[in-house]
Amino acid sequence: IALYGMIIGIGVLLGVLMAVHIAKKEKMDNEIVWDFALYAIVFSIIGARIYYVIFSLDEFSSFWDMFAIWNGGLAIYGGLIFGVIGVVIALKVKKMRVLTLLDCGFPGVLLAQAMGRWGNFFNMEAYGAETNWFCRMKLSYESGTAIYVHPTFLYESLWNILGCIILSLLFKKRKFDGQIFLMAVSWYGFGRMFIEGLRQDSLYIGSFRVSQ
Repeated sequence: IALYGMIIGIGVLLGVLMAVHIAKKEKMDNEIVWDFALYAIVFSIIGARIYYVIFSLDEFSSFWDMFAIWNGGLAIYGGLIFGVIGVVIALKVKKMRVLTLLDCGFPGVLLAQAMGRWGNFFNMEAYGAETNWFCRMKLSYESGTAIYVHPTFLYESLWNILGCIILSLLFKKRKFDGQIFLMAVSWYGFGRMFIEGLRQDSLYIGSFRVSQ
């Protein structure tokens, strides 16, 4: 069983269900949320792969290897960028309220990412530098050696859960359409900026970590 894929799938489902729940409070048709979730998911997968490939070209021995997502290589920023673009285009075509739907969806995006990060745990990836800090994760190798590292997947998961809770509580108090969307993007980016500094598998442009 590919636990990583299953966990990502569960995260996406939880995120959509949360968006549906919030949309109900806005008296929006649930079917609308499900329809646009499909646009978002398809565009997000494509975008996450494109983003990863652009900054990891040296990893691929052939052009066709770039399409082999089953071998790993998806980047959340690409998923967010392309997912939003896909939904915005679809909403514009149907002449619907873009920012309102983004507000409804993005607390769920944080929830989905919080869940998805646990896929990194089962894949033993996206961890940080060695540490003796009390909150550390043991990595064991086939040779019998072991090291203790920062569980950066856990840090990001907890950060996103906290953001999801805060934005859900603030939803009814928002002062303009698009506020929750902007706050969610800012919240994620701010936390990731610090967490990325601990990771050992960052995507780089020169010596600069792209995600920072």
